[in-house]
Amino acid sequence: MAYSVAVTSGKGGVGKTSIAINLGMTLSREGQRVCLLDTDFGLANAHILLGVNPEKTISDLLNDRATMSELPCNGPAGLKLVAGGSGLTDLLKIDENIRNQIIRCTDALDDDLDVLIVDVPAGASDSAIDIIAAADRVLVVLVGEPTSFTDAYTLIKACSLEKNTHHFSVVVNMASNANHAKDTFDRFKNITDRFLDIDLRFVGYLPLSGALRDSIVKRRPIMSENGETAETQSFKKLALTIAQSPENETPGLRFLGLK
Repeated sequence: MAYSVAVTSGKGGVGKTSIAINLGMTLSREGQRVCLLDTDFGLANAHILLGVNPEKTISDLLNDRATMSELPCNGPAGLKLVAGGSGLTDLLKIDENIRNQIIRCTDALDDDLDVLIVDVPAGASDSAIDIIAAADRVLVVLVGEPTSFTDAYTLIKACSLEKNTHHFSVVVNMASNANHAKDTFDRFKNITDRFLDIDLRFVGYLPLSGALRDSIVKRRPIMSENGETAETQSFKKLALTIAQSPENETPGLRFLGLK
């Protein structure tokens, strides 16, 4: 049965979309059928980082110009993309009914997928919380700075209290090394353990990397490269760990239909 992973963060600028893309490509290269759904409506940039020019976006779905099954376009390494519609002001403020329509429409992708990666808008908006609650697994991108801690805590707290989301996986980005990443996670977990009744798990880290920065500038994701590097190894470990992490059983509307 296909499963969904919401990739989220408390604040922008921590590498969330890049991680969502490369995680999806990693799973795809391992033989999984993977689609990336960009739900950062109106500010979507996954297609830019992937270097693709989609013919149709979520806007076409909402305006009855296309069905969900007609939206996925081909990306590198076999990854499919449902683009969010960059710069479309009609998507900047979507209401709950429209969010529910989009989530419900992903049922059409279920038979052709093993994994749906959902790139969630940064922050703890109603839109982000609803999208996270509809996913089976939640991957929170964290960096070792105070604002990232504060905003990630606010997001996780809102998801826990408002939607009863219990399981959260954390990947630390821009870490100096493995010890630095684990220390960053431990410090964050000490905060959440004091105030929240949740299951918070460390699932890996990405190094502070010039190669990763260059891949974003060149619009060529790091997992497009052949060969083993510290970056590709990190994504392979992340993909394996997130696939084995527990699923949330949040009641209500779900990506890819009822579980």
